[in-house]
Amino acid sequence: MKELIIEMESYAKEKNIPIMEKESIAFLMKYIKMKNVKNILEIGSAIGYSSILMASSNLETKVTTIERDETRYMECLKNVKKAGLEKEITVVFQDALEVNLSDVTYDLILIDAAKGQYTKFFEKFKHFLASDGVIVTDNIKFHGYVGNSENIESKNLKGLVGKIENYIEFLKENEEFETKFYDLGDGLSFSIRRK
Repeated sequence: MKELIIEMESYAKEKNIPIMEKESIAFLMKYIKMKNVKNILEIGSAIGYSSILMASSNLETKVTTIERDETRYMECLKNVKKAGLEKEITVVFQDALEVNLSDVTYDLILIDAAKGQYTKFFEKFKHFLASDGVIVTDNIKFHGYVGNSENIESKNLKGLVGKIENYIEFLKENEEFETKFYDLGDGLSFSIRRK
């Protein structure tokens, strides 16, 4: 397993594929173990890096991961098979905003897909969160651009950073969820339903 993870890390670096930073995934794995998280939904599989690590952090953990890019979906399937985790990880090839779920709840939902859609993902999938579950969002700092958008030249990048900043505001002002922000890796947020 360790070899596969190292192989995936260098593949992602070489191909410029965004995977979770080591510090963030380590923190998340600790959380999964500590809270005995059994059912995870991941939005944005990429090559399966975080799914594999999350599924392997706890014996009973099952992960459903959604990916809309066909190449990455195929990579993810391949890596899940290499890891021998086909029973623990279900890979869904679809746009997350078009996925229809019913009669399922998740202890943890990880949002790590199209940054501009974070609020939409949150609003859609919060209905499938167990009462004491958590919604985790990665890349809240977005390479240090968040909060420093005045220094960005590219219009597209500025727009994207603006959307992440709006999402952070949405989390801070959300009356249904309480959110903690962690300065780890590329920034993580943990949102838990208010009692």
